[in-house]
Amino acid sequence: MNIDNNDILIRLRYALDLKNTEMVDIFNLGGIELSKDEVMKVLTKSMDEEGMNEGDDHIHCDDEMFESFLNGFITFKRGKREVKPGQAERPELTYEHVNNLLLKKVKIALSLTSEDMIEILELADVHITKGELGAIFRREGHKNYRICGDRYARNFLKGLAIRYRG
Repeated sequence: MNIDNNDILIRLRYALDLKNTEMVDIFNLGGIELSKDEVMKVLTKSMDEEGMNEGDDHIHCDDEMFESFLNGFITFKRGKREVKPGQAERPELTYEHVNNLLLKKVKIALSLTSEDMIEILELADVHITKGELGAIFRREGHKNYRICGDRYARNFLKGLAIRYRG
């Protein structure tokens, strides 16, 4: 089963116990203006192939919306960053592999170390070395870059829930 952006947002919201109003604020900080009702439509599972639910009560979260949310989450958790001369006010969207992006941006937002990330994955019974984790954080195109699979993303979110919700 593939994990989609809407599902990741649902799991992330649960893991970190984010309120609906906080979700609206995070989207807004990332440059996506959504009402509370629209956020609720994003936080519904998308179903396809006769599973229904792709109607009026669902808003698909594409990669751009997802990355904007993650950028807003960093600002929400760490505050607005100082813009240096010649630097863009908003980070450029990268559209790299969604699972890699999830791990990178959540690591930044929550100020997690690599050891924290490994511990979170171990809470979900996934064992990864520091080198394997580092490969996930590399830029796409780097010779040691590795795509983060859905299994790692799901288990990372599961580990976050265990760590932050108990």
